[in-house]
Amino acid sequence: MADSKEKLFSEFPPVDTQAWMDTIAADLKGADFEKRLVWKTNEGFKVQPFYREEDLSQIKIKEALPGEFPFVRGNKTDNRWLVNQEFVVDKPETANKKALSALNNGVDSLTFVFSGKTFGNPEMGKLLEGIDPESVEINFRNCFQNNSLILGLFIDYLKAKKVDLNKVKGSLMGDPFRQCLVFGKAYNAQWEEEVANLIAQSAELPLFQVLSANPYLFNKAGSFIAQELGFGLAYGNAYMEALTDRGIEADKIAGKIRFQFGVSSDYFMEIAKFRAARLLWAKIVEAYLDGKACKSAGKMKIHALTSEWNQSVYDMYVNLLRSQTEAMSAGIAGVDVLTVQPFDKAFKTPDEFSERIARNQQLLLKEEAGFSDVVDPSAGSYYIENLTMALAEQAWNYFLTVQEKGGFTAALRDAYIQDEVNASNQKRLGFIAQRREILLGTNQYPNYDETAAGRIETELVPACDCANATLRPLNFSRGASAFESLRLATEKSGKRPKVFLLTIGNLNMRLARAQFSGNFFACAGYEIIDNLGFETIEEGFKAARAAKADIVVLCSSDEEYAQLAPEAYAALDKSKEILVIAGNPACSEELKALGITNFIHVRSNVLESLQTFNKQLNIH
Repeated sequence: MADSKEKLFSEFPPVDTQAWMDTIAADLKGADFEKRLVWKTNEGFKVQPFYREEDLSQIKIKEALPGEFPFVRGNKTDNRWLVNQEFVVDKPETANKKALSALNNGVDSLTFVFSGKTFGNPEMGKLLEGIDPESVEINFRNCFQNNSLILGLFIDYLKAKKVDLNKVKGSLMGDPFRQCLVFGKAYNAQWEEEVANLIAQSAELPLFQVLSANPYLFNKAGSFIAQELGFGLAYGNAYMEALTDRGIEADKIAGKIRFQFGVSSDYFMEIAKFRAARLLWAKIVEAYLDGKACKSAGKMKIHALTSEWNQSVYDMYVNLLRSQTEAMSAGIAGVDVLTVQPFDKAFKTPDEFSERIARNQQLLLKEEAGFSDVVDPSAGSYYIENLTMALAEQAWNYFLTVQEKGGFTAALRDAYIQDEVNASNQKRLGFIAQRREILLGTNQYPNYDETAAGRIETELVPACDCANATLRPLNFSRGASAFESLRLATEKSGKRPKVFLLTIGNLNMRLARAQFSGNFFACAGYEIIDNLGFETIEEGFKAARAAKADIVVLCSSDEEYAQLAPEAYAALDKSKEILVIAGNPACSEELKALGITNFIHVRSNVLESLQTFNKQLNIH
């Protein structure tokens, strides 16, 4: 068989696209193809239900190999990414001890986050003791005004230890705009001079990036993927534009920029995002080159961080599922460095257990699943190749809009970028409220009996002087925040409302609506009392009162509501009980005329409905 040149499936005749479309049309039985099968993404483009080889005919870069311009298939010919972990530097000795432990357990990229305390040569020595800068990537994150100090201390340490500076990899994560986006603090008018000085100061470290473009902040604030990419490109281009105007060579600037992207749970779209990012950045850098510099300067250094926007306090272990798929997207897409956020980061300082799990999530992908053994496995996929190009087009439109508004700094000053991202956040929060976007364990299938108030730590005040905030910051409300506030209010009220599911009539409908209603009210932390079914309304209310129910949900079929709902309303003790109809029957207007006002169904705004019930029950 191995020597056979016979083509597989040769006995099957080829099927052209029109034949597929004819079959689909027949199966749809007159239904609209566009409405039923074409997906309109949040990014503004349409996704077809199937793609074929002919759909790749317009993609000119599909023949590029890994490591070749424009790097859509990756910067290198392997897929070995670095496993990163962050360490807060309060006491250098403590951070060093944790870092050494992490290195012994699979980490090969360290990020030290400074707490704002005084730091000098002795502290740098204690922080890096026992760490080999030639074999481990070392990154620093600090307030921008302190970056030159930290870089100088690092270089002094390396020289004192006689380290080969040509082998040192890492980054300073210098970002003059981060405080603007996070806190609304105006960026320094002298930022161009300061970043130019950082590039000059780091000249002895050719593999060390000192400037950071941080589009992960847009991801953290709930942006759509095309926005994160388009605004992220503008972020990096701000450095290129400002520093080339100061006479610094474009290839030297590009080599000093690191991009930090977030990764959402939109699995295939995120794979496409990183491929599109490398493609577009390579084209941007090429435009700055004088034709003599090597196009390899356009390789985008990508550090990916799993999303914080979709983390939840309730059902916290679901965060592991989300971050695992996000890590898979980043790994398949060929990022250079990856940070998996610990599953408990949304509500506390991560502990040793959650940090270990976060490390192991990557190690499983690399060492058990073999993700690092294959370069760009998505290449040639008709679907992902088309997603890549469609996403690149949308992101490029965002990039051009920023440039038309005067560039990234002007767009920040005028709050165009912040307003766009914040509007997307509000839109997505609305999707979550309506269950058009699902956060498992939060707005769908919550753990009925879980409590979380006791494990939430007091929010830490940022160790940064951010007085005189004059610009509009990003809104970092997580997707689950509003539902969590609702449920925490129930917990802290000291009384847990009881929801009695009065199931009656058609068996299939009452079971379906009971399940729907149980999930609906459990999102607010209410106690759910399910039932097998009742023969009469009177029997159901008798059981509801025996259970001391606060809310009685009538679960039946639309046809039966015309008779059963008025009976239920007549039996209701309006001073003690709230009647809810599960569904949106044709007779709803007639029922409303009787005084029945509460209906829950698939088009309900779950969040607003539950907030209303909380008010009726005096839960604040």
